[in-house]
Amino acid sequence: MDVKERREGRMKYGVLVVVVVVVVVVVVVVVVVVVVVVVVVVVVAVVEVVLVVVVEVVVLKVAVVVVEIIVVVVLEEVVVVVVVVVVVVVVVVVEVVVEVVEVNE
Repeated sequence: MDVKERREGRMKYGVLVVVVVVVVVVVVVVVVVVVVVVVVVVVVAVVEVVLVVVVEVVVLKVAVVVVEIIVVVVLEEVVVVVVVVVVVVVVVVVEVVVEVVEVNE
């Protein structure tokens, strides 16, 4: 009985550690995505302001629009990759937890 209780306690501790690691990874990924988005938005805004203030030329305005379009496309790709990575990590963790629970039963 004592060994069984210790094993169950270790299993609960292991599952808790896995859940905490997954939560930390998801939070870190979300923070990184937010920081990247903020940096890109600030860079685009600064480039746009500098280009508009320095030279009011139609070609430069078109260039700013092209840069903004490129940035939006890149951000969409980054967000898709991050979402896929998070989903894969969560699926793997759930599979591991299910296997641990099945083995301990």
